[in-house]
Amino acid sequence: MKLRVATYNIHKGVTSFGGRPRILALKQALAQLDADILFLQEVQGRHDLNALRHTSNWPQQGQHEYLAGETHHSAYGMNAVYDHGHHGNALISRFAIASFRNQDVSDHSYESRGILHCVVPVDGVEVHCYVVHLGLFAGGRRRQTAALIEAVRSSSPPDAPLIIAGDFNDWTNQLSKMLYQRIGVQEVFDQPVTKGLMNGLRRLGGLSTPIRPARTFPAMLPWLRLDRIYLRGFKVHKAEVLSEGPWARLSDHAPIVSELQLA
Repeated sequence: MKLRVATYNIHKGVTSFGGRPRILALKQALAQLDADILFLQEVQGRHDLNALRHTSNWPQQGQHEYLAGETHHSAYGMNAVYDHGHHGNALISRFAIASFRNQDVSDHSYESRGILHCVVPVDGVEVHCYVVHLGLFAGGRRRQTAALIEAVRSSSPPDAPLIIAGDFNDWTNQLSKMLYQRIGVQEVFDQPVTKGLMNGLRRLGGLSTPIRPARTFPAMLPWLRLDRIYLRGFKVHKAEVLSEGPWARLSDHAPIVSELQLA
């Protein structure tokens, strides 16, 4: 079984400055990406003000439903709620979604965060998918990662294939070790960095070269390593960050896309 998956923080379908709609262009770009399963963050479930202000280029349905269209299935986890709407995480899948549940893991009242867990049967195999968007503060991210680990342990069998993807806001890569040790995952970019003078000196000294997630933020010139795809039960054939062409303008994050095969 082969899968093409992607994770993407879509910034609510608007530009970072001015709040101009980008959701129509996002749908076209995601269609060309041709992913079997999309893990999306900052998805606008409802925004009454934008719906009134941008009548010709703002969908009348939730962004998760709009992006899924007629060909895909969607699940939405509402996290942040305000007077004129709400936003959260979403899963868009070429395959039917057997079940889904959203868990509130907000660490304080100023950041609404959640974990969206979906079970997606693929060729008779149940794949457990977790869409994640963690907080901006290190202590909160550690507690949210502990909640994620507990959620995985309590909601999926220990030998089930799973994909955990999203915006971890973990630019110093402090959380991967917890996930590796406690639920036995790997990240799609888990291969040693071999280029560069410092890594050459490390190898000469008998030291291991560091394993680092990809740079995904800001999209126009990715520098910070915020977004991840963690796996269990899959082999990685390919993983890349898309930051050129339209991807540099559609959101403040660049998407990660990976081609997988059930191990």
